[in-house]
Amino acid sequence: MKIQISDHFSFPKLIIFTLPTIAMLVFTSFYSIVDGFFVSNYVGESAFAAINLVFPFIMILGVIGFMFGTGGSALVAKTLGENQPAKANSYFSMIVYSALILAVAISILGWFLINPVLQKFGADGELLINSVIYGKLLILSLPAFILQFMFQTLFITAGKPTLGLCVTLIAGFTNMFLDYIFIDKMHFGLQGAAYATIIGQFIGGILPILYFAKPNSSLLRLTKTNFDFKILLKTCINGSSEMVTQISMSLINMLYMWQLLRLTGQSGVAAFGVIMYLEFIFSGIFLGYSTGSSPIISYNYGAGNSNELKNLFKKSLIILIILQTTLTAIAEIFA
Repeated sequence: MKIQISDHFSFPKLIIFTLPTIAMLVFTSFYSIVDGFFVSNYVGESAFAAINLVFPFIMILGVIGFMFGTGGSALVAKTLGENQPAKANSYFSMIVYSALILAVAISILGWFLINPVLQKFGADGELLINSVIYGKLLILSLPAFILQFMFQTLFITAGKPTLGLCVTLIAGFTNMFLDYIFIDKMHFGLQGAAYATIIGQFIGGILPILYFAKPNSSLLRLTKTNFDFKILLKTCINGSSEMVTQISMSLINMLYMWQLLRLTGQSGVAAFGVIMYLEFIFSGIFLGYSTGSSPIISYNYGAGNSNELKNLFKKSLIILIILQTTLTAIAEIFA
């Protein structure tokens, strides 16, 4: 079934359209989960605690991918709904180029901040050494990580949610396979987990650039563009709520880590890490639905289609109520 963001959405069509994005964001969570699985089983508790301590910090640095992705997607989809494809491509290109430049700058800043930040949150000794080693390696691939998160939303706006899922699957399976090779077979330890994640993230960030840089069958393509500060500011404002949500979640996790290190040591951090992995999967489902449906809403807003907006709002409430009830029951029964 070929579904366009301009279609009228029934329950089955809405679920089918958002399902690739849900799968995409859930699967993205597997990066840290697979790293954690191999490190905890083949390297040790200290290294496992280091991954859990570093990951929220990396997420805080990487949230501009959510901001540019969701904010840019809303703006580009609205422009497509207004039947201005050339302007939509210009906005899309400017957003991608701006995000890449800012990502490089944040990566450089993160390289210098990671050591003092982790020390402030209570890491010392072997845990601090492992955390800094793992974190600095991941910061090298931060621009690709940011691009990957951004394109997860922009693929939907381009009318290619399934292609976005395929890119994520390729990147994720690469990460999993290399974790097995680097950690289990080649005994690279914690660095092996970082190398596997870096390669996976570069695949997830670079493949979309290559796709959109050439003629394609989607609604969008990277073109020459002019910098427009007002449009960039509007993109950032549109995506700021998602950015703040992700920052607050990551900051709360880091505060948990700080308290656990103070009260129980690295064993508490490792235990909390297991719970975090499950939370990544559950929250990924809801984030995936909202991310997958937002371009449809933006398109219909731009087209002035109020009836379809009401239809999407009503159906989304019903779907989310059913999801939250089901997932809460699963969590309680199978905890």
